[in-house]
Amino acid sequence: MKCLGGVPYISLVATLLCFSGIALFCGCGHQALTETERLIETYFARNLQDYITLAYLIQYFQYIIYGLASFFFLYCIVLLAEGFYTTSATKQTFGEFRSTMCGRCLSSTFILITYLLAVVWLLVFALSALPVYFFYNMDATCQTITLLTETPASINQLCIDARQYGLLPWNAVPGKACGITLSNVCKTREFHLTYELYIAAFAGAGITLLALTHCSLYLAVRRMYLKEGRRVETEERKIYNLYGRLQKDREGGGVPPSPYPPQILSDSLPTE
Repeated sequence: MKCLGGVPYISLVATLLCFSGIALFCGCGHQALTETERLIETYFARNLQDYITLAYLIQYFQYIIYGLASFFFLYCIVLLAEGFYTTSATKQTFGEFRSTMCGRCLSSTFILITYLLAVVWLLVFALSALPVYFFYNMDATCQTITLLTETPASINQLCIDARQYGLLPWNAVPGKACGITLSNVCKTREFHLTYELYIAAFAGAGITLLALTHCSLYLAVRRMYLKEGRRVETEERKIYNLYGRLQKDREGGGVPPSPYPPQILSDSLPTE
C-alpha cells in the first residue's frame, strides 16, 4: 500500500497520454507525408521539377518528426521521474516539504518549459488540421461528383487544385484533378489511407496538447501546495521553538520575559 501510495498517478496519466499522442502523431504523420508525396507525383504533377520542392519539404518535416519523437520520449521520462520524486511517500521518507533551492528552481523550470511546449504544440495542432481540411474538401467533391454522374457537363467543373493550397507552383501541369479523374483518385486505396492517417495524426496532436496542458497545470498546483506547506511548516517550527523556550524557563525556575517595555510596566504600577 505504501508503494501504491507513492505512485504519482496524475503524472503517470499525463505521461501515458503524451506517449500515445506523440506516437500517433509522429507515426501516422510520417506515413501520411509519404503517401501525400506519392499522390501528388501520380495525379497532380507530370514533371519532377514541379514537386521537387514539396518532396524536400516533406523530407525535412519527416526529420523534424524524428527529433520530436526523441525529445518528447526523454522529456516525458524526466517529468515522470520528477513526479515520483515529489510524491507523498518520498516526502515521508526524506521529510515533509524538505526541498532545496536547486529543487525549487528545477521545478519552476519544468513548469516554464511545459507551458512553452503547450503553447508551441497548440500551433502544431492547428497546422495539423490543414491537410485534414484539404482531404475533407477532396472527399466532399468526390461525393458530389458521384451524385452528379448523370450530368457530365457539370462534373467536369468540379475540381481540386493542389496549386491553390500551396502544394505545387502555379506553373505545374496539370496541378489539378477534375471530374471523373478526381472521382477515380478518391476511390484509390492511397487516398483513403492518407486521409485516415492525417486524421489520426490530428488526433495525436490533440492528445499531446491535452497531456501538456494537464501536466503544466498539475506542476503549477503542486508547486503552490509545496509552497503553502513550507509556510505552514515554518510557522509551526516557530511556535514549537517558542513553546520550547517557555518550557525551559519554567523548568529552570525563571520567569519568562514580558513582551512589554519597562516604561509601560512602570506606568501601569499603582502609586502610593
